[in-house]
Formats: sequence, structure tokens, C-alpha cells
Amino acid sequence: MTAGQYSPGPDGRREPGTTAAPDTTPASPGGGTGSYGNAPSYSTGAAGAPVDRTGPAPAAERKVTRTGVIWAAVVAALVLLILLIIFILQNQELVLVKFLGLEGAVPLGMALFIAAVTGGVLVAAAGGARILQLRANAHRARVRQRG
Repeated sequence: MTAGQYSPGPDGRREPGTTAAPDTTPASPGGGTGSYGNAPSYSTGAAGAPVDRTGPAPAAERKVTRTGVIWAAVVAALVLLILLIIFILQNQELVLVKFLGLEGAVPLGMALFIAAVTGGVLVAAAGGARILQLRANAHRARVRQRG
């Protein structure tokens, strides 16, 4: 570490044996210490050039593309599928399932997977019906506006 920097101990205080270096910030024309709120502070390096202690310059903004979003979604889906396969393989005990007078023995993991997929299909059907309803209302509003 350079002069004036220290690493605090676990309780947030200075570690024994470290001392604070005197403030070497050049004085401002008004007589202050040269500190201006959140402005970066500079000290001089070996060659007398100012050294910026604020960190590296920010990288150029990255543009989000459809391909990148699709790639991230595919990776997330693959991770989810791997976790799902592990879950199904770890829950192979047979359970008795009864539904509307039908009954059968199915592995627990598969029964839960079937229940989750059925729930997803029901939610998708309800959402699709709502989308169709909103489209029909928008179509009627456009027809009324023209006529």
C-alpha cells in the first residue's frame, strides 16, 4: 500500500502499527485543503504527473442485442433443466396418485413435474384468453373510431 492508505481491522479501526500519513493535498486558492466534495483527489506520482485514485475509466457501454438475450435465456433454461433432471432423479420413490376416480403409482419427481406443467398450461391458457379479449376490445375500438 502507498503512504496514507491503511487497511482497517475487523472492528473498523486502524490496525496496530499503522499511522495516518499527513494530508498532502495541495492547498486551494481559498485556503482550504483542496477537497471539493465528491471530486476525485489527485496526488503526484514519481514523475510529478498526477495520479488518479478513483479507479479505472468506465468501459464503453455495451449494446444489448437480441442474440445476446436469447443466448442468456437458453443458458438459463439449460441450467433450469439440469436442476429439474437432478430433482426427478433424486425423487424416484413411487407414490399413489388419485385423480377423478383414476389412481396409479408414479415416481414422486415425475408426479410433481406433471403437476407443475399442468399448472403452467392452465396459466398460459388463462393468459392467452385475456390477450384475445384485449385484442378484440382494441379491434372494436379501432372500428368505432373509423366509422
